[in-house]
Amino acid sequence: MKPYLAVALLALATAANAQTGPVKVEVKQAAGRYQLLRGGQPYFINGAGGGQFPERIKACGGNSIRTWGTGGADKVLADANKNGLTVMLGLDVARERHGFDYNNPQAVAEQLQKLRAEVLKYKDNPAVLFWGIGNELNLEYTNPKVWDAVQQIAQMIHEVDPNHPTSTVLAGLNQKEVDYIKAQCPAVDILSINTYAGLASIPQQVRTTGWTGPYVVAEWGPTGHWESPVTPWKASVEETSSQKAAVYQSRYEASVAKDKTQCLGTYVFLWGQKQERTPTWYGIFTEDGKESEVVDVMQYLWSGKWPRNRAPHLTSFQLNGKQATDNVYLQAGQSYPAVVTVTDPDKDALTYRYELLPESTDLKSGGDRESRPAAIPGLIPAGAKAQTTLKAPTKEGAYRLFVYAYDGKDNVATANIPFYVKGK
Repeated sequence: MKPYLAVALLALATAANAQTGPVKVEVKQAAGRYQLLRGGQPYFINGAGGGQFPERIKACGGNSIRTWGTGGADKVLADANKNGLTVMLGLDVARERHGFDYNNPQAVAEQLQKLRAEVLKYKDNPAVLFWGIGNELNLEYTNPKVWDAVQQIAQMIHEVDPNHPTSTVLAGLNQKEVDYIKAQCPAVDILSINTYAGLASIPQQVRTTGWTGPYVVAEWGPTGHWESPVTPWKASVEETSSQKAAVYQSRYEASVAKDKTQCLGTYVFLWGQKQERTPTWYGIFTEDGKESEVVDVMQYLWSGKWPRNRAPHLTSFQLNGKQATDNVYLQAGQSYPAVVTVTDPDKDALTYRYELLPESTDLKSGGDRESRPAAIPGLIPAGAKAQTTLKAPTKEGAYRLFVYAYDGKDNVATANIPFYVKGK
C-alpha cells in the first residue's frame, strides 16, 4: 500500500471513530494534588491562546486552545477536533470599563440568558474542556457586583452542563479579587490568571493570597508593555524575539513546571499575531505567519524536543550605535546607520526586511483591538541587509524602526527600536 494512502485511510478511520458527544471533564483532588481529568484520564494543559494555527499547536506538542468568546467558535471547535485538541471556551462577559452597569438587574439578566444560549449551543462538543467566564473583569472596575454575576453564570453552567468545569479569568492576582471570588463565586471551579513578567511568582502568589483550589495560567508571554522600560516620550521598549524566547523559557521553568499541586496548566499568548503597541509585541508569529524563536521554545517546553530547524537568533540591533533602551534621538532628514546581528543555528541563509512606523497612538487597555500604524516608505534602501542606513523622517515625532530576519524555512527573528526625531 502507498504510504500516503495508508495515512489517508488512518485519518478516515480516526474521523469515523471520533467522539461525537461531550467528553466528561472534572477536577479531582487526591493526595494533596489537583488534577484535571478528561474522559477519566489525567490532562495537563499545554495550551495556546488563539486558534490561528491549530495544526502547529499539535505539531509542537500542545493540546489545547483558549478563546475569549464564542465568535468563530464553530470553526475553532472543528479545527480542535480535527487536530486532537481541546478548547477553553471563553464566554464574553461585559466589562465595566466598556460601560456595562452591574447595578442594572435587567442588563445582568439579559446577559445571563444570552450566555445560557451560548453554553447550550456548544456544551456537547467533544473539544470543550472548560468554560472561561469573562476575561479580566477586574481590570479598571469598581463594582464588586460583577462577581455576583459571575457566580450566576457559573451556577447556570452547572445546571445545564454537567460535563465541564467553570473558571473566571483575572488580570494578575491580588488579595481583593481572590477574597471576592472565594466569598461570592463558590460555583467557580478553577481560577484562571493572566500574567506576563510575573509568571515565575504565580505559584507563590496563589498561596500568599489564600487560593487553595486549582488554577490555570490563561495568558502568559513576554514582558508586558506596562512592565517594560519607557522612553522620555512615553514609548515602551519591546524585547527582541530572542530575548522573549529566553524569558518565556526561564519564567515557565521557574513556575508552572514546579507547581505540581494546584496548577492545571497554561495557555501561552499569543498563538498568532495582533497589533498591540506594536505588530510584534505579543504574537509569537508574524503577520505573514512566520514562526519566531518563541515557537521553538514552546515546542521544547511541551514536548522536550527542539524543532529540527530552528529560528534565527538575534543578538543585537542598533540605530546610530545605540540600542532600544538608550533613548535614541535623531535629527530630521539626516541618515544614520542601522546594524542587526543575527545568527542561524542551521546555517540557513538570511534575508532582511526593515519597516519604519510612526509610534502607535491608538493605545487601548486589556488587549482591546488597536489599529496598526501605516508604514512610512522610501527611507531605507531597497534590498537592505544586516547593515543599512535609515534616513530620519522630516516630521518631528516618535517612530519605530523594525527589522525582520528570515531563514527561508518559515522562521523569523524580530526587533524594533523606538526613536524620536527632533525638528530641524
